[in-house]
Amino acid sequence: MSFDRKTDQSNKLPAKSQFVNTYYAILGLYPTASQLEIRRAYRELSKRYHPDTTDLAPEIAKAKFQKLNEAYGTLIAPERRALYDLKIGYSRINVIQAPEDLARGGYGREKWSRSAYLDPTDRPLSAGEIFVLLVLGATMLGCLLLAIVIGLIREDRAVEIVNQKITNFLELKQILIALNFYFF
Repeated sequence: MSFDRKTDQSNKLPAKSQFVNTYYAILGLYPTASQLEIRRAYRELSKRYHPDTTDLAPEIAKAKFQKLNEAYGTLIAPERRALYDLKIGYSRINVIQAPEDLARGGYGREKWSRSAYLDPTDRPLSAGEIFVLLVLGATMLGCLLLAIVIGLIREDRAVEIVNQKITNFLELKQILIALNFYFF
């Protein structure tokens, strides 16, 4: 059961794609299609394959229309679409994956293992990353030293302010105690 759809070449699934026998292929779309593209494709194809408006035999038209409705119902609902994508092996998350040649061994494997890191934590830091870390470390050390120097320079003033605040608090406490006895 094939569904033909007149679209531009950038939107057509290639014949050797892993998604040929999927709901995406029924609608003539890639798995990366947006909700709007899915809706447009469904409307176009539903007009073409509706049993009341097509020139196809009623049984064939009904079967194609049911498949089209099933595909649309699954792909238009985000939760159902996510589950379906997992089922067909499509991931919307960009993941670094080993190429198919890696499992076969041979020259391709050696070349691949020398040129890429599959695990982001496995690679060494670049010169730019090391430089940024040095600048951040120097900045943190400079801020710490500045705070210590300011604390040492203003030590007498800080102690004086704290003593003044304690004296003011004790005086306020004496006044409140006197007022409290006055009201009771």
